[in-house]
Amino acid sequence: MWENGVRPYSIVPKGVLENLEFRRKLIEVCNADSSVASDVIEMCRRDRLFYINSFCWTYDPRKDDQPIIPFITYDFQDNAIDDIGEAIGSHDILAEKSRDMGASWMFLTVLHHEWMFKSMRSFLVVSRNEDYVDKPENPKALFWKLDFLLKKLPTFMVPNFTRVNMNITNKDNGSVIDGESTTADVGRGDRRTAVLMDEFSAFKKDDGYRALSSTRDVTKCRMFNFTPQGTNNAAYDMAQRNISKLRMHWSVHPEKNIGLYHKEGKARSPWYDEQCERAAHPMEIAQELDIDYLGSDFQFFDSQSIDKVQKENCVKEYFQGELSFDSDSLRPMGFTRVAGGRWRLWINHEQLDPMDLFAVSADIATGTGASNSVISIGSMRTSQKIAEFANPMVKPHELAKIAVAAAKFFKNATMIWEANGPGRIFGDGVIDAGYREVYYRTNDKQLGAKESTVPGWYSTRENKLGVLGEYRRALASGDFINRSLEAVQECREYVFLATGSVEHGKSISNIDPSGARANHGDRVIADALLWKMMKQRGSLGTIEKSYVPPNSFAGRRKRFSDSEKNKKLEAARW
Repeated sequence: MWENGVRPYSIVPKGVLENLEFRRKLIEVCNADSSVASDVIEMCRRDRLFYINSFCWTYDPRKDDQPIIPFITYDFQDNAIDDIGEAIGSHDILAEKSRDMGASWMFLTVLHHEWMFKSMRSFLVVSRNEDYVDKPENPKALFWKLDFLLKKLPTFMVPNFTRVNMNITNKDNGSVIDGESTTADVGRGDRRTAVLMDEFSAFKKDDGYRALSSTRDVTKCRMFNFTPQGTNNAAYDMAQRNISKLRMHWSVHPEKNIGLYHKEGKARSPWYDEQCERAAHPMEIAQELDIDYLGSDFQFFDSQSIDKVQKENCVKEYFQGELSFDSDSLRPMGFTRVAGGRWRLWINHEQLDPMDLFAVSADIATGTGASNSVISIGSMRTSQKIAEFANPMVKPHELAKIAVAAAKFFKNATMIWEANGPGRIFGDGVIDAGYREVYYRTNDKQLGAKESTVPGWYSTRENKLGVLGEYRRALASGDFINRSLEAVQECREYVFLATGSVEHGKSISNIDPSGARANHGDRVIADALLWKMMKQRGSLGTIEKSYVPPNSFAGRRKRFSDSEKNKKLEAARW
């Protein structure tokens, strides 16, 4: 590729004083001899790193003595810049980065190089609002940086160009760079060599997803540059995809990693420790430095508590398979071991403790693949989750049959489910099956509230926060033991929203409704309801059910009570 196998960039000194002297002499020689200037321009065209390190400058106002500094690339920047250049016109590329790694300058300098030396290139640069795209007095603006790169070039290298708002055109080769904000459908109907979306995680959620949709057919090369800002945005979704990815962590920066050491598996340095001391909140460090998508949200579950639970409680299941049952009576016939089965159990189901009682909970999805339907089962004796069913393709009425059969298998366990949405169909299925060991709606806010005849738990913002809060406490204290690694991991993605509610970040950010298999926090809701049911049953003072002979006075009284309750249930349904 390079003449005599030598890359022009290799002759450029990297020490600041030596580099400045090299630049001075190079410009001096080029100004004196046009043929040398032509050769140097050709070297710049062929080698973007030679061009950048010989002629490009950056701006850093924190350096009071000299805010205008030569762009001398670090090793990690060399690799990234070459990867960005290779992506142009070919494929999407994403840069997830710590703050202050020079990434915006890197992307823009590559585009600037293409604009300078390649014919008929067409680029679009995008940011979250117009002031960050093109505002003459704003150094954060993308075009301010492009203008700065151009102004610092020696005269012999400056092309014939025009500059208007949101556009710069190289009249010598026909290449253009345009700008847009995300207030419109970015680039829709356009055709571009590449599109840069800078600080993509800061786009408003709807704007981010709209930009993904509108630019898909615009170019083969979309460039996403951002520092993580939680999971509730399009940037997070893109980072989970199979995409060419640059990861620029602060620990590869030679000025920040001086004295690098590791503590509890985490990279640290004196510089990093100082930033931690200055930060107002750990979330700030997660967002600005750690490239931590989960930590950069206001997490509902404490990360350290989840780490502890995961390490101490989560184990591989004892059994995986399917539950067989009679399709009419829903009488369970037993579990059968099946590789990849929908049920996972953490106990020997063939040797249930005769003194144990169980609870069953369910979080119900539509069964179309958008999110998992989950059934959780817990032991009252051991206060732990013992079984889990998860699948995104089971319809609510079919899930009701599976749940009833499971509840019957586990000694007629009491069942609770989220009755909102598809939970209504599930609840009808449970009642139609004749199963009556169910949770009945109460007013959770009212002390001593009486049980109603409405089956199922109805979610509101307030009582969802309460149920999740109780589950969080029980999980952290060890009052509830969860063996499911997947269920515990899902806790990490529950975040506080600006509205004061709590949601699973993925469930409100994913524009692709096919991805339940990635998870939307459904296990957490099922487990939180399981703990609610277990706690409520435990408060009755005993977990031992006594046998009531069916023909005794107590047995006849129970049949009468159940009959009256059934009548009320039917009335409530209609």
